[in-house]
Amino acid sequence: MEKADIYQVRKLNPRKEYLIHVPGSKSITNRAFLLAALSGKKCVLSGVLFSDDTRGFLDCLLQLGFQLEIEEEKKKVTIQGTGGRIPNPEASINVRSAGTAARFLTVALAFAGGNYYLDASEQMRKRPMEPILKILEGLNVKFRYNNETYHFPFELDSQFAEEFTDKNGMSEITIDTNLSSQFASALLMAACILPTGLKIHLTGSRTAGSYIKMTLAMMKQFGICVKQSENCYEIAHQEGWGLAEYEVEPDVSAACYFYAMVPLLKTSVIVKGVQGNSLQGDIQFLNVLEQMGCQKEETPEGIRLTMKNPEMHGVDISMKDFSDQTMTLAAIAPFADSVTRIHNIGHIRFQESDRIHAICTEL
Repeated sequence: MEKADIYQVRKLNPRKEYLIHVPGSKSITNRAFLLAALSGKKCVLSGVLFSDDTRGFLDCLLQLGFQLEIEEEKKKVTIQGTGGRIPNPEASINVRSAGTAARFLTVALAFAGGNYYLDASEQMRKRPMEPILKILEGLNVKFRYNNETYHFPFELDSQFAEEFTDKNGMSEITIDTNLSSQFASALLMAACILPTGLKIHLTGSRTAGSYIKMTLAMMKQFGICVKQSENCYEIAHQEGWGLAEYEVEPDVSAACYFYAMVPLLKTSVIVKGVQGNSLQGDIQFLNVLEQMGCQKEETPEGIRLTMKNPEMHGVDISMKDFSDQTMTLAAIAPFADSVTRIHNIGHIRFQESDRIHAICTEL
């Protein structure tokens, strides 16, 4: 093994309390990028996460002609919104491996209109896109696939057709949330740029999932009005909405890795800026850790988690709304004093890898 391949793990002192700083949330960052770009205002985003996925999203916005000021060291991005118009009506973009960029930008470009070529990484080319592409085809968006049908890469030609409307003049569609809630989030965020607006019916097991709740909460923060009735969301055409400033929350998904140290090491951890009212569904993982024997406390700096029991207990839990933490729980579960059972996570087979297979293989 070469020296560069070795990582020396430092032993931690369990009697010490650890104050952890994590970067901004990727899910919130990429939603904020799209909402700021589609808004009618110039928005300064702070606390931004810079990763391959978010840099890929920013690169796509640059290729589409949006005016950006990117300050990585300050974790800040300034985006000049264009009121739902794409500055370059013909462009080529590469979403890399970012599922959010893939789904969000495909829908936004289809609704805004124009001719675009969209490509992705080899891994993203294998991920599901068929549900959202079929809906867009039903709205008379044209696709030409360069490889496998309903997968990247493809050409998109959109002159959004007015004949696909209901009697009130509003387009109406249904989307199944089982495979990916990102499809629903993409439709919700881009709906208000359509001249007719959009009525969206959600079906499946994740109609009220944490990522859809995050999307709706952020739309409200940016000033987009949504009428909700059961699992139906009505978004009329809107102009002039937007924010001058937006602060991205710390990434709770990343924070959970450090909180997971607590029952293993019988230590205490605070992750700076993480609060119980977070928009992110992964905050529910802290409730799981409480069931395993930890104690949670809100402090001005962030949530403090300490181990109150001598042993970590197994849990029987549905992780449907915070499935990104399935692997975290699986990693610490062997150290519990009883069996852990995790339910409702079948959809994680279709992410950047088959995560269930990875868990079983590595354990």
